[in-house]
This record gives sequence, structure tokens and C-alpha cells, in this order.
Amino acid sequence: MGTKMSAREIAAATPGARDRVIDLLRVASLGTVVLGHWLMAAVTVGADGRPAVGNLLAVEPKLQLLTWFLQVMPVFFFVGGFSHALSYRSLTRRTGAPAYALFLRARLQRLLRPTMLFVAVWGAGALAVQLLGGNGALTDVAARLVAQPLWFIGIYLAMVAFTPPLLRLHERYGWGAFAALAAAAAAVDVLRFAAGVPYVEFLNFAFVWLAVHQLGFLRADGRLRRPAVLAAAGLAGAVALVAFGPYPLSMVGMPGEKISNMAPPTAALLCHGMWLIGAVELLRGPMARAVARPRVWRTVVAANGVAMTAFLWHLTAMLGVYGAMLAAHVSLPAPASTAWWLQVPLRIAAAAAVTALLVAVFRRAEQPPAPAPAGTAAARRGSAPAAALGVTLALFGVLGLSMVGFAGLLEGHSAVLVAVRVTAPVTVLMCAAGWLLVETAGRTARPV
Repeated sequence: MGTKMSAREIAAATPGARDRVIDLLRVASLGTVVLGHWLMAAVTVGADGRPAVGNLLAVEPKLQLLTWFLQVMPVFFFVGGFSHALSYRSLTRRTGAPAYALFLRARLQRLLRPTMLFVAVWGAGALAVQLLGGNGALTDVAARLVAQPLWFIGIYLAMVAFTPPLLRLHERYGWGAFAALAAAAAAVDVLRFAAGVPYVEFLNFAFVWLAVHQLGFLRADGRLRRPAVLAAAGLAGAVALVAFGPYPLSMVGMPGEKISNMAPPTAALLCHGMWLIGAVELLRGPMARAVARPRVWRTVVAANGVAMTAFLWHLTAMLGVYGAMLAAHVSLPAPASTAWWLQVPLRIAAAAAVTALLVAVFRRAEQPPAPAPAGTAAARRGSAPAAALGVTLALFGVLGLSMVGFAGLLEGHSAVLVAVRVTAPVTVLMCAAGWLLVETAGRTARPV
């Protein structure tokens, strides 16, 4: 069994051909999401003394324009497309045949291990609090909110699952595959807003995000040669859709809004993703020069090793800071007031410190596991259906948990997921069963 390498050793051993900009974008995009969540959260105390969590962008609508820069999830999914293409092709070359089960296991281990640990800790903690009768307003809000970012894990699982067939479409049609997904996303919005077709909008969870993912395939093959055109087309499209269509200004979900660009995604969000990806591609040169510096690259390597753990626990840290402030009777100013803005740096610094502590405790779950042995083509083909079933169960389990949260476990609190009502225990069982299937399927191959 090999020993774990330090970030300094990994950085020193990095091959010269590695595209370090992709690693920087992965860290920067997740870091921006974390910072955005810390900034937007606005906890207030009502006249009845009960705390409530609001959204800064709802208090100050003019700040919603900032989401055109801070909504960077498209960049993360774009980076995922790049990485998935290289990973699947590498496995296929090494095994001599399509390696779906091995690919799923390799990509999902570092994603699902820290996620399942997060679910186990929060589930046990929420259940203990409810059994002991410690429910409070902030406790209930926290138990719901901390699970919401899991939607991102669910979408990412879908991208991993669809990588092989969509990669084949990319290899055959190139930009045509992206154009087909983008056209499908636009058609869904036409059916939704012009024809009033019910439920059709949920198809854009696939079309919009998979189109962004497809841009990562194009980047992997060096086919994003005109990022300025992509950025200009995306920005023009987003501006036109928001200015003349039914789309809101904010590129993140807002409480109480009838139409969201995020849930489900819209053509406006796809255009936003295009302009943002084009913009970061235009900055590839300066970013490459930055990560060529040893100290910067070591920082990126170290951050990549704990990025998922930090993402999973950052809301826990933020709500913990607010809870400590309430317990210490620290005044919470009105959101967007001068006093509130003066308090922001201190709250963010405290949330960062608590997140670092949680990362130190839970980071082991994100350590890369030993690779599974390659196997015969027959064994891989036989395990692919089980792997596909596993990732499907995990996908719906994670999405369901992001909706239902950890509150009301004893009361059987539920949510509707694709016309099916689910509870937190059911979604956790789906996640666990799916993870087990993927793990087992990836190990069924016999050594060559």
C-alpha cells in the first residue's frame, strides 16, 4: 500500500503536459460559490425573537447584477467535461475497451465518499437533536439549508453517467453536439413560456447543464479556438433574453420568485455560462503564467485536495458562526445596512476559520483511494448495467436529499422528486445503495 503524498510532493511530481489552468478553475469556481453563499446569507431576528435566514440579493435587488460574475457553476461543470473526457479516454486506452463501470467508480469515489460522510454526520446530528427536543428556529433552518447545495452533486453525477455516450456524439459531430443540446434547451423554454406546456421545463436540468459540460469536451480537444466569439454571443444572448423575455436578472435562485434562471435552468443561464466560459478562456494565458509559479501551484494542489469537503461543510460553518453570534447576544444589523457591511469581513473570516477546522476533521474522506484493477472486456461489460443503476440511484438520492433536507426526520417530512414523494431516510438509502452498486460494479473486473 502506497503512502499518501503531500501537496508539495504532488506539485513537484506534476507532469509538464498537465493543463494546470483547469485545476485552478476548479478551485476558483468552488471558492467563488462558497464566498457567494457566505455573502448572500442574511440572518435576522424577528419581533418574536425567532431568527430567519434571508437573501441579501432580495433585500438589495440592484446587487443581482453581481450574479453575472459570481454564478460560476457553469465554469465548474465545464471543467468537469474537460476532466471526464480525458479520464474516460485514458481508461479506455489502458483497458483496451470501453470501461464504463471502472470510469464511474474512479470518478465517483472522491465525490461520494465525502458526501456520504457529510450525510451520515448531519443525519445523525439532526436525529439526535430532535430526539432530545432541542429543535429551534435556527436549528430547523440549518437542517434544511445545509442540504440544498447537494443539488450540485446530483447534477455532477448525471454528467459523469452521461459522459460516454455524449463523448461519442462529440467525437462524431463536434460543435454540432453542443448546438443540438443548446437548441433543445431553447425549445424547452419556448414550450414552457409560449405554449404553457406543463413540466417540460424540468428537461432543462439535463439540456442546459449537459450543453455546458459539452463545452468541456471541446476544450479537451483544443476546439475552443475563438473564446471571444463564445463570450460575445453568450453575453449578447443573456442580455437580450433578460431585457426582452420573461427571464429575471439574477442568475441564482431568489426566494419567492415565480421564474428562476436556476431551478430549473433556462436558456438565459446557458447564455450566461457561454459568456463566462469564453471569458475565462480569454484569460488562459495569465492564469497559465500564474500556476507555473511553484508556490501558486502548491496552493492550487492543496486546495484541490480538500475542495469538495470545504464545499460540503461551508454552510454548516456559516450557520455555526451565526448561531454563536446569537448565543453571545451579538447584534445582527439590518441586511445591507452600513453596520451589516462593516460586519461582513469578520463573519466571512470566522466562517473560513470554522470551515478550515471542519476540513481538518473530515478531509480523510476525500483522499484518493487505490485504483481498481483493470479487467477483461467481458467482465467490464457485465458490470456496466449495475454501475448505471448505481449512479442513477445515487443521483436521485442526492437530488431528493437536497430538497427534503435533514429537518423533520421524526415527523416524516417529505418532498416531491419527479412526481414521487420521498423522505430523508429514503433518499439516504438510495444514495448508499447506489454508491455500493457503483463500488461493487467497478471491482468485478478480473485482473488481465
